[in-house]
Amino acid sequence: MTVHASAKASGYRQPAEWLRHDATWVAWPAAADLWQDNLAPAQAAFAQLVREIARGEKLHILVRDAAEEQAARAALGEHDFVRIPYGDIWLRDIAPIFLQSGAGRASVRFAFNGWGGKYILPHDSEVAARIQGHVLAQNGGTAFANQLVFEGGSVDVDGEGTALTTRQCLLNANRNPGSDEAHIAYEVCEALGLDKLVWLGDGLANDHTDGHIDNIARFIAPATVAIMKPSGADDPNREVYAQIKADLQLARDAQGRKLELVQVPSPGRVEVEGQPVPASHLNFYICNAAVIVPVYNTAYDEAALRVIEACFPGRRAVAIDSRALLSGGGSFHCITQQVPASEIER
Repeated sequence: MTVHASAKASGYRQPAEWLRHDATWVAWPAAADLWQDNLAPAQAAFAQLVREIARGEKLHILVRDAAEEQAARAALGEHDFVRIPYGDIWLRDIAPIFLQSGAGRASVRFAFNGWGGKYILPHDSEVAARIQGHVLAQNGGTAFANQLVFEGGSVDVDGEGTALTTRQCLLNANRNPGSDEAHIAYEVCEALGLDKLVWLGDGLANDHTDGHIDNIARFIAPATVAIMKPSGADDPNREVYAQIKADLQLARDAQGRKLELVQVPSPGRVEVEGQPVPASHLNFYICNAAVIVPVYNTAYDEAALRVIEACFPGRRAVAIDSRALLSGGGSFHCITQQVPASEIER
């Protein structure tokens, strides 16, 4: 495998998620020891996700062995199944990130340490390199590598040089101890072809990712960001949402533009065993045919769905119950990784 250092210097960038994809990478949920009673409902939600994505693009689906491939085929139908060992399904964080330039497509991998050492699962730290190797063997192209400990869910890009992120995650001592904000920003910008990081503070309560941005603020168009507003008097993230709004009202993107904010109703207080969990309607996945929106069987699901659908003219907003996936720590954006079209849209 030929591995290069700086994607930005080579003219590559991570494009916006709403631009055309050639494919999406996902991984079949199969670890019964991790999912326990939620395995079957997690697989059912996953199957719904795959059906919706397949309406508009190809899927590459990781499976760990022949038996799991057989089970996945029975549940999902015919797709491109790729046998690569992995611990769990969070490909937003453990897969490479795919990039674009006038010369074609590339990918970049980072170091992964189990979200700051919280969940160290076999093979997860090797998935990105193995996918890169598979892609290069099948299609050729270019691979980049960066030694920064970094997860894809910690940034959200506009495709025009700006990314949103949080200090809680990227500056956390459990990722890259001794690295300051300037160093982290430089490395991320070089790796993803960015010009500016817009820094927010904290993420959702009890989020084991230490504040991934894809739960709290998402670009939906250049200079336009979806955020959440509190739902119900007992919303555990009321203060977090207020601070996000205040910070983004002062922010400028890489082009110097103020950011337009679209407020989506939050799910409110969603609990597991009496404790609030990081439920978010913003952990949606934008595929070619639709926007897949996580819902949690609350009174706010329908209102959130309608606001998000209005953000993406020409795409359906598809609600899928994400409570089983949330038991594992995330939702639909967390388990997907898009492959942008090989040619840049003009």
